Amino acid sequence: MKIEQITNQPVIETERFDLRPLRRSDLGLIEHYAGDERVARMTTSIPHPIPPGMTDAFVSRAMATNRDEDIWAMDGTKDGGPELKGLISLKKMDRNQSEVGYWVAPLFWNSGIASMAVEALVDANPLGDATMFASVFQDNPASARVLTHCGFEYLGDAESFSVARNAAVPTWTYSRKL
Repeated sequence: MKIEQITNQPVIETERFDLRPLRRSDLGLIEHYAGDERVARMTTSIPHPIPPGMTDAFVSRAMATNRDEDIWAMDGTKDGGPELKGLISLKKMDRNQSEVGYWVAPLFWNSGIASMAVEALVDANPLGDATMFASVFQDNPASARVLTHCGFEYLGDAESFSVARNAAVPTWTYSRKL
């Protein structure tokens, strides 16, 4: 059996879980959790329902050496939890900047895992960014609290298209200087 690994993406450790690169074995849990309409509706890119093959293509892109986004699984096995509680990513931008994105499985909402994951990613700063950006839908104040808790500052209002909602949705945009 061959185990595929992403060699140019670090593992980031926290007290309760690790942020680790995705692997093929994550397919089932990603599809299960991201397939929850409550998760999909709070993202720009996850459709609901998830079409066949989409999760496989997503994991393949995440594992590619020429990717423009690093994606980590929130792996709770070190604390006796599941291998995947959610995902967090850094999408590379120009001028030493990245955009943070994340989602947490509903089972783990209000557990502090999103704040810990964002904080760990900011502290590790694996891409050596000068600035990180993030945006959240305005009907998701919990995600806005995660960002402000982690030192992100409000920049302004905008809107982004949500595939699951098939609509443009108002957003709040944040940044964090590093």
